[in-house]
Amino acid sequence: MNLSICGRHLDVTPAIREYVMNKLARVLRHFDHVIDTQVMLSVEPLRHRAEITMRLRGKDIHCEAVDDNLYAAIDLLADKIDRQVLKHKDKVQSHATDSVKRQAAAMAQQSV
Repeated sequence: MNLSICGRHLDVTPAIREYVMNKLARVLRHFDHVIDTQVMLSVEPLRHRAEITMRLRGKDIHCEAVDDNLYAAIDLLADKIDRQVLKHKDKVQSHATDSVKRQAAAMAQQSV
């Protein structure tokens, strides 16, 4: 996975970089097929914004969170992206298809 962390009106310190990487590690435990991740941290007067764009196989997921504290915004962002990745994972796994022969055999057993 390629991880890119950028700051707008903000210097990304090693502490912030490590904090973001630790929060995104939870997402990677749930889903391994992450191609690329871009995190944008920005500071506006009295507001801290954290945005993420995560490229998965077949889909791009984008989230953003705004809070008074940068670390709280990163926490909210991690929660949001984790929920969306789990939702995507469930969709991918639930649409796994059985072969036509197995479907016919299952239907025959249910009707008996």
